Formats: sequence, structure tokens, C-alpha cells
Amino acid sequence: QVQLIESGGGLVQTGGSLRLSCAASGHTFDGYAMGWFRQAPGKEREFVAVVSWRATRIWYADSVKGRFTISKDITKNTVYLQMNSLKPEDTAVYYCAAALGTAQTMTTMTSDGVDYWGKGTLVTVSS
Repeated sequence: QVQLIESGGGLVQTGGSLRLSCAASGHTFDGYAMGWFRQAPGKEREFVAVVSWRATRIWYADSVKGRFTISKDITKNTVYLQMNSLKPEDTAVYYCAAALGTAQTMTTMTSDGVDYWGKGTLVTVSS
């Protein structure tokens, strides 16, 4: 059974930091790009960041560049999202995603293109 289990969400003040984790299990995930999407209330789910299978390629949404850092522990099949300088507009449910293919492909992927989703973790940034 494929599972992507997120953790690390919570409530933080503007300017604060959080670190999200996504542990993948039940599949080899060889060849899969892994990343993060987010969905704010009343908005569509949007791409945030992605790391390639071998962690050699990384892409970010413009809205988080310079503030968020994605990383991957290949030995643990776990992806992390370090979020610094958080803003109220970062408030959303953050979803871990895995998709077969290149990391760059995930940057423009719709929800239907993702092969596996986590259940999401809520990040709330207070002003």
C-alpha cells in the first residue's frame, strides 16, 4: 500500500519557520519526482516545490523562492520542506506529491497528473 505521510504543520507567526516532512512507503519510487503542493481556502491546489528522484534537480514556485527549501533523504525516502520567513498568504493545507517523470514536469502539473498524494498537513501563519 502506497503511503505518503506528511508531518510538521502547525500555527506560526509571520516571519516564523516550519519544517514539513513527507515519508514515502509501499513503493520503490524509483524514477518519481517528489514535491509539495498547497491549497488555500477557496483556491485551487498549486505547485510549491519539487525535487527529482536522485535529488539532482530542484524547482520552486516563484512565490516561495528564497524562503522555502526542499530536500530529500534518499536513504529514508523522505522529502522535507523547510519554510522560512512565512507570510499569512502561505496559509494552506500542504500536500506531498509523487509523480513518475522529471521534476520540471511537476512544476506545471495539474492535480490529475500526480500519481500519489499525501493527506495533507495544515500550515497557518498568523499576522
